[in-house]
Amino acid sequence: MDELRFDGRVAVVTGAGQGLGWAYARLLAERGAKVVINDLGCAVSGDGSDASVAQLAVEKIVAAGGEVVASTATVATPEGGKAIIGKALDTWGRIDILVHNAGIVRRAPFREMDAGTFEAILAVHLRGGFHVAQPAFVAMEKAGYGRIVMTSSIAGLYGLATQVNYSTAKAGLIGLMRAIHEEAQGTGVQANAIVPGGATRMAGTTELAASPDLSPELVAPMVAWLAHESCTQSGEIMIGTAGRMARAVVVESPGVYRTNWTIEQVAADLAEIRDISAPMEFDFMGHLRHTFGMAGTKL
Repeated sequence: MDELRFDGRVAVVTGAGQGLGWAYARLLAERGAKVVINDLGCAVSGDGSDASVAQLAVEKIVAAGGEVVASTATVATPEGGKAIIGKALDTWGRIDILVHNAGIVRRAPFREMDAGTFEAILAVHLRGGFHVAQPAFVAMEKAGYGRIVMTSSIAGLYGLATQVNYSTAKAGLIGLMRAIHEEAQGTGVQANAIVPGGATRMAGTTELAASPDLSPELVAPMVAWLAHESCTQSGEIMIGTAGRMARAVVVESPGVYRTNWTIEQVAADLAEIRDISAPMEFDFMGHLRHTFGMAGTKL
């Protein structure tokens, strides 16, 4: 296979000063993309800022022959999101790729989690995804081309104790991605999600996180594929962790149809209702067509 390159393409990667985002930005730049490296330079908790984080990342890529610029705006506000996308538009006149990777972590048991701790995570991950994706989508739709990659997590798929805020935000990003995918039909814009695993600051210092198998460089090729013009998939959740690439899906059981239900009938039919031996994967309208079809109605 010929080398897949990004010559002439412009990418924005949020949270790209280090860790996973740095690996994504570096690979895209190595393959010819012009890249906006966005990073506030904050602590893992989201506190503080340090412009040198993004600038140092830029200097490393420039030294390797890449074409990049720094952005230190925050994804947590609408103004920051517009400024990040505006950096690409003002510098190179276009945006072809958006990888929303920025994130922070604030752990607390659910029984002790206050609203501020919950909201701080949503502001960066979930609302941050909207803040950058919405202006990027407008520009991409106008150009008739674009690739959007949202960063979810196994916590968003399966939940994680002491991180209800993080799990909620990461699950929300899957919904955001899926809705963008649906609305982008026929526009030339594609949206997918990456569920990455990497030995980064956010992963902490656990024995698992310290594994050399969790190199961010093992995730970057999947993200770059989702960002490439050759990629035709959209609306999908892809996994890259410890050298394993996979796809995650939401499925339903075929279900049981009755014209009338009682609590007792639900209990009696529960095994069949829950039977996932013949899983079914839908989009929004596919779900409705299947459901209405069981009732004998075409949609």
